[in-house]
Parts: sequence; structure tokens; C-alpha cells
Amino acid sequence: MIHAQFDPTARQNLAVAAVEAKTRKNLSWQQIADASGLSVAFTTAAVLGQHALPAPAADAVAELLGLDQDAALLLTTVPTRGSIPGTVPTDPTIYRFYEMLQVYGTTLKALVHEEFGDGIISAINFRLDVRKVADPEGGERAVITLDGKYLPTKPF
Repeated sequence: MIHAQFDPTARQNLAVAAVEAKTRKNLSWQQIADASGLSVAFTTAAVLGQHALPAPAADAVAELLGLDQDAALLLTTVPTRGSIPGTVPTDPTIYRFYEMLQVYGTTLKALVHEEFGDGIISAINFRLDVRKVADPEGGERAVITLDGKYLPTKPF
């Protein structure tokens, strides 16, 4: 049976414990994802409390991190999503994404609607990829791909 959380506290506490275990064991998110058999973005989001893991993946992640069966079970529950409180984020990395949406949000909306029509881009049927590439002008660049299924608005 699928169970859902109504209060994010349990998943937040588990995320703290999981990140502490990840740090103690000197593991990467990729290593945790490899154990889960899922993508690094999905697994990371799940461990941080934003997705439910299938039971076999939850068991593998809990075992790798040295977490108990209660933690593995909690990793399978549907969370109350939303990792950023209602105020403007203060973490510099998260704030830059907020800033990008402040600057380009209306542009993205206009371009999506012009290309697809009235609707949304799913955050459920979704893929995320983060890559580091060389900058021809020196240094490095972050390439972030947000790949969501387009869902048209349906009149009813």
C-alpha cells in the first residue's frame, strides 16, 4: 500500500540523517544513485525528501547509508513536497535559481506558451541533468537541463 506524509517534518529529519551518513561514509550522490538504480537527480531529490523511492531502491539506499528499516520505509512514502520556504531563499546557490526565474520566468512562460499553447511543463513526468563543461573563455560552466512533459490545459 502507498502511504503519504501530511507533515514534512519526518522526511526533513530523515534528510538530515541521510546527509550526515553520506558525509560520514564519504559517499557521492552518484554512488547513492548507483545503489538505488535510479538517476542521480531523482535519488538526490528523494533522499532530500522530495520524492518517494520504490521499496527496493529505498532498502538499497538505507543499507548503503547505514539507516534502519524505519528510515527505508519512510523513504517509500509520498512526501509533502516543497523544499524552499515561502520567503526569498538566502542560500546563494538556491537564490541564483530564484533570481534566474525572477529575470527569465516570464520569458520562459512566453516562449513555452508560444511554442506549445496553454498548459504547463510537468515537474512529475520530469528529468533533470546537471553537467560541468569547459568554458571556451576559461573556467567552467554549469549546464542544467530541465526536461518536463508538456501538459496542455483541457477545457471541461
